Amino acid sequence: MLSPVNPTTGMPLPEVCSLTDSEAESIINKANMAFPAWKALAISQRAILLKKVAQGLRLQQSRLAELMAEEMGKPLREGLAEVEKSAFCAEYYADQAETFLSSEALPSDARESYVCHQPLGTVLGILPWNAPVWLALRFLAPALMAGNTCVMKPDPNVPATGALLTEIFQSILPAGVMENLPITTDMVGAAIDHAAIKAVSFTGSSAAGQQVAARAAAGLKPAVLELGGSDPCIVLADADIEKACDVITLSRMINAGQSCIAAKRIIIEERIYDTVVAALKARFDALTLGNPSELSEAIGPLAREDLRKQLHGQVMRSIEMGAICITGGEIPSTDGFYYPPTLLGDVSPDMAVFSEETFGPVLALCKATDFDHALALANQTEYGLGSSIWTTNEVFAKRAALELNAGQVAINGIVKTDPRLPSGGIGKSGYGRELGPHGIREFVNIKQVWAA
Repeated sequence: MLSPVNPTTGMPLPEVCSLTDSEAESIINKANMAFPAWKALAISQRAILLKKVAQGLRLQQSRLAELMAEEMGKPLREGLAEVEKSAFCAEYYADQAETFLSSEALPSDARESYVCHQPLGTVLGILPWNAPVWLALRFLAPALMAGNTCVMKPDPNVPATGALLTEIFQSILPAGVMENLPITTDMVGAAIDHAAIKAVSFTGSSAAGQQVAARAAAGLKPAVLELGGSDPCIVLADADIEKACDVITLSRMINAGQSCIAAKRIIIEERIYDTVVAALKARFDALTLGNPSELSEAIGPLAREDLRKQLHGQVMRSIEMGAICITGGEIPSTDGFYYPPTLLGDVSPDMAVFSEETFGPVLALCKATDFDHALALANQTEYGLGSSIWTTNEVFAKRAALELNAGQVAINGIVKTDPRLPSGGIGKSGYGRELGPHGIREFVNIKQVWAA
């Protein structure tokens, strides 16, 4: 059984029966059988259908946002924005896929030599709970436009959201092209092993990603892994401090801090450290916790009780090692899995909130003597998802862009995902890229053709 819990109240939601082993196998076979006809369909025809999916998402925008608020605590205003972003992703790939997948002529000793991009078959997407619509579209839109069929395995926390998303796709696409796989976590390995699954996309924790990678590699199946992050944000003395603190607060509080690409370690040049700490404290203290099902600016709960316990444990261990709790850090006595916006100062690399991923509204503040020290601290991590720097010094900005060890760097702005730009990480943050022209080419056969 899939047993979701409403994180706002802590009360169980209606249980959903997991597929049996034979039912799951049948679903994958159905997607596999749909592949030849979908592959043969012209890209322009696929595009027409995907644009209708975008329309369907917008028609169900309110209901999808309500389900996300209920199942994983996403504030309603954020859920509505997530659905719109997902619809844009579908439209973007509908418009750009033909260009991204066009054949590329390459000079050689042949009369003609080129590379073409052909679909692989049925792709399995193993998705998390924290952005169940957006992360699904990030997987589905490029894979489908490339001519693959897709099997989506939603997180057990969000079965109703996954079911409604599936309903939208299946009301528009040919039978079998997009299938839902509501199964328990222990059944995922068998799904990866299924002979009809030709590639795997996974978004989740680094530990789970290692297991998925090993299973996919055992079957010689390509995989894209978007895993955890401990994203650094450098703030230098010449930065626009007010704007930087606005954006840092926004980045850390989106989805109650449950975002892989949120700014998590703020590395501040020491001569402005006290100024930045005061500015962030004022912003954190102004935030309120509230019901995610109401259209307000309030911060919602964490998705599960075990996640809150883990986060609080990281905070307490860091305080025991010398971190200063500037604000927050106490579990509220209210119902639900809420955690207050928390600032920890004087954080050092040996503390949990620096060395581990923190998945919640907790921000670690570190001092750096200068730019080079800040850069060294930023790179002192096994993760490498996103990173950012705030400075008006173009030399430092360009150096940071090249020397920060991450899949993406934002200069004087927020780290975000955008359908138009590739996204992904290095190290414990995974491999492969999603979105942009690079994302659609992850699940294709890059075939070289040579003609005498």
